[in-house]
Amino acid sequence: MDVVVGADERVGSRAEAQRLIDAERVRVNGALVAKRFSVRAGDTIDVTPVERHATLGLEPQAMALDVRYEDEHLLVVDKPAGVVTHPSRGHDSGTLVNGLLALGIAGGDEAFRPGIVHRLDRDTSGLLIVAKNDHAHRALQEMLRVREIDRRYKALVHGDFPPALTVDQAIGRDRKNRLRVSTNTDVPRDARTRFRTLERFERFSLLEARLDTGRTHQIRVHLEFAGFPVVGDQTYGRRPNSFGLLRQFLHSWSLRFDHPLTGAEIDLQSALPDDLQGVLDAISA
Repeated sequence: MDVVVGADERVGSRAEAQRLIDAERVRVNGALVAKRFSVRAGDTIDVTPVERHATLGLEPQAMALDVRYEDEHLLVVDKPAGVVTHPSRGHDSGTLVNGLLALGIAGGDEAFRPGIVHRLDRDTSGLLIVAKNDHAHRALQEMLRVREIDRRYKALVHGDFPPALTVDQAIGRDRKNRLRVSTNTDVPRDARTRFRTLERFERFSLLEARLDTGRTHQIRVHLEFAGFPVVGDQTYGRRPNSFGLLRQFLHSWSLRFDHPLTGAEIDLQSALPDDLQGVLDAISA
């Protein structure tokens, strides 16, 4: 078995290896494979390391942030819509990480996203946990893995949604459009979301979504798959609306977990931002 890695790079941990696979930077005999794929003698594994350019100039930037909880180990921030969680291609500055650097965020194997335990899409608002040290980061990621962090979102969708629905459908990068995630993928990853209806309107339903896994765009993709796309979602919804909404109606409204180091219960909620509340007011009138 031959392993080919970019010059002067190495895969330093199991978690890093998993992230490289998730980022589609690992190929076996020239093909993308799932993490559960078993290699055999004679296979060639090609690894393209994650670009580290963003680590070199990562600087704190002044940003108006609503920190809802903070101690020496972690913080919870209420992220506004329009802010990218961490640096990536095309977003080397102005990210949430840049705004939080002055608060001492740290932890994890990737220097360009210190402290980030989970992420929210740029145009998804709401509560997000960030670590301040490696110990807290490792503990929080393990809690996510074993589903000990209760994360709930509010979403407004097109259609008359059933009282409750669980979507247990693997997703990954779409075969035809690499900018989309879908069920039509060569590298499926298990994904499970539980939905319940909070309120019904004419032609729309307000839902609560609970994540059992945390895949990229999971809620949006599962709702498109179920036939109830998120209002305002131009990637997975693509339906016109008359509310003037400039983003998807998706908000991380509730986080509940036991502090990984102190054991104290942390239970936080975030009200809908004005743009989303305005849509609800309009359809309720």
